[in-house]
Formats: sequence, structure tokens, C-alpha cells
Amino acid sequence: MEIVELDIKLPYERRGEILSKICSKVKGKIKDIHFLPPTQRGVSEIKMELRVEDAQRLLAELRKIVKGGKISFKVFTEA
Repeated sequence: MEIVELDIKLPYERRGEILSKICSKVKGKIKDIHFLPPTQRGVSEIKMELRVEDAQRLLAELRKIVKGGKISFKVFTEA
């Protein structure tokens, strides 16, 4: 079991559409989530802490969902 922090940057207009897909994918694994206000360029930032089994596989699936945005991640603990 790993605790992973995802930093997702999305266009503000598509934030709801993309977040609903992400939340359906990681349902029950979210430990903490923070929504930051959009920048002047219209980019919204979301920070999520997740408890997952295979972080690399989850990241590959999420990159397919977030095509117009950017995802970075950090692994906090590995078991």
C-alpha cells in the first residue's frame, strides 16, 4: 500500500468534467483533497492524497483522462 500525492493542473472550464471521471476512478482511495483557485490564465490546481496499491498503473490511467492538463506525483510511503 502506498500513499501518493497527485498535483493536477487543469483548465478551469473542463475541471468538473475531468474531476468526475477521476473521482469515479479513485473512489474510496482518496485520503485528502485540496482545490486551489484558478490562476489568471485559467488553470485550476487540485492536490489529492491517495492510498493505492500500484501508483504507476493508476498514474497511467489518469493521464489518459487528463489530456489537456498536467499531472505530477510524489510517493510518500511504501509498504
